[in-house]
Amino acid sequence: MNFRFPLLAALFAAIALFPAVPAHSEGESDTMILVAKRQLRDQLYGSTILIVKHLGEDRHVGFIINKPTQMTLGKLFPNHPPSQKIVDPVYLGGPFNSQVIFALVQRPDSPGGRSVRLSQDLYLAVDSQIVDRIIESQPQNARFFAGMVLWKPGELADEVKRGLWYMHDARSDVVLRKADGLWEELVGRSERKANTI
Repeated sequence: MNFRFPLLAALFAAIALFPAVPAHSEGESDTMILVAKRQLRDQLYGSTILIVKHLGEDRHVGFIINKPTQMTLGKLFPNHPPSQKIVDPVYLGGPFNSQVIFALVQRPDSPGGRSVRLSQDLYLAVDSQIVDRIIESQPQNARFFAGMVLWKPGELADEVKRGLWYMHDARSDVVLRKADGLWEELVGRSERKANTI
């Protein structure tokens, strides 16, 4: 069932960015968590945590994991009964294609389609029919995002060089935690670690 038919053109534009990452990619070493440093004073990216995947050719895609919105899937898709059962908010993944819903799902194997492996047990679902299936069958193991963050070649490397981000290994227990207090915890931990080096 494809209940997001009007959004398909935008979704196909978004997933066209993923050919460099093979389906069921094993390259979770190319995935990291970025934690905004205190000096990153940006309206969108200040105090954020992102999960980021390297796409090849120095391009990166990511999702802000700690910005819940006021929207739920039930509000977005009122005629889809499985969406009505999900009370957790949709998260603002980023400004690019913010009308498209993506899913991060914790499971031992790929949910199918062009899903991308981010860590040992975490997958990004980009195909609308796979996102639908996750909504319908395992929403308790997933987080849903509107939009994503894209970096042009060299852009993320420049931001890291300028000292805007702390970098951490990608772990599903961090990515799928509730957002309340998470940035403060991770930035504090990063600062303490930096001070002991």
